[in-house]
Amino acid sequence: MKVVCVGGGPAGLYLSILLKLRNPDHDVTVHERDPEGSTYGWGVTYWRGLLDRLAAHDPESVRAIEEHSVRWSEGIAHVRDLTIRHNGDPGFAIGRHRLLEVLAARARSLDVRLEFASQVTAPPCDADLVVAADGIRSALRARHDGHFGTRITTGRNHYVWLGTTKVFDAFTFAFVETDHGWIWCYGYSYSHEHSTCVVECSPETFAGLRLDRLGDADGLALLEKLFADVLDGHPLIRRPGGGSPWQTFPTLTNRTWYRDNLVLVGDAAHTTHYSIGAGTTLALEDAMCLATALHEYAALPDALAAYERQRASDLLSVQSAARHSAEWYENLPRYIHLPPHRMFALLGRRHSPLLPYVPPQLYYGIDKAAGQLEVLRRLKRRLGPRAARALHAGSSGSRP
Repeated sequence: MKVVCVGGGPAGLYLSILLKLRNPDHDVTVHERDPEGSTYGWGVTYWRGLLDRLAAHDPESVRAIEEHSVRWSEGIAHVRDLTIRHNGDPGFAIGRHRLLEVLAARARSLDVRLEFASQVTAPPCDADLVVAADGIRSALRARHDGHFGTRITTGRNHYVWLGTTKVFDAFTFAFVETDHGWIWCYGYSYSHEHSTCVVECSPETFAGLRLDRLGDADGLALLEKLFADVLDGHPLIRRPGGGSPWQTFPTLTNRTWYRDNLVLVGDAAHTTHYSIGAGTTLALEDAMCLATALHEYAALPDALAAYERQRASDLLSVQSAARHSAEWYENLPRYIHLPPHRMFALLGRRHSPLLPYVPPQLYYGIDKAAGQLEVLRRLKRRLGPRAARALHAGSSGSRP
């Protein structure tokens, strides 16, 4: 099969790897519009579960990805002059440029052709399969927006994606109150030299701080001053050439994900709010699912239909979590005046569809009680039936 992947991000590169591993006779070419080595963004996050899923498809890629990743197991929230630290599940991050280097090297080793600085805006006529992995502004998808049923909605808050030489030792949140409202950042290291730092605020704060009118240098200087306590004197950095400006997040969905021999993957098919850190994971999962479907179904239409069916189903819960996460930050004043440990606890529950409808203090109490019940259940399972009955009897006031 002759396959053309348009877009050299994680989805396009990893799909090319999996296709060649399944069948070395596949003719696979990846076209990337930017020069090799240039990429947007800083670091990307993922969890252990992704490594396990990747290892089932290509252990060699996983070893290289994990080797170049950093990890953390704690979260820190700074609210005014208070700091709360919380232990959680281990998380991982890798520089986006490093991830792409790893995937490109693996693809080349399998004889995938990589064409950089190669702009493709129309499906090649001689390809059996064309993969639109060219991002949210996909030129291939835009040719048939009506067929795909593309819908884009934008969030309320403004954000900017920055880097810093401050190496955070935990996933770090910092909330700062200004005369014009709250502004906050999320920071995490992705190498031993740099971290990602995403800054977000409401439209009112954005305008009140004049971030819509300040130039790059003045805007960065203001942010460095606001977040001086967590940056420890380190600068905030834009990518060479200016990087991404302030923007509002576009959530993209499609009614269908394929048309004839053209199929959408990654951000061309869907986006989820950056606050859940799932974009790269979802792109790689798209690639795994599509490669599996192409292997299991002899007919291309059947394979593409199976891919769409599976991924659309998988994404329902993730998209719901992302929507609620974005809304939590858009309604920050509802939570920010809680005691810091309670605010941080609800920050961790921001994906809940019930949280917006339950008074925050009440939700915290219910959630804490539910957590205690779960701890008791786990203890009973560990003790075994006889000891669990004794524990229950003791807690009820009975005597053995």
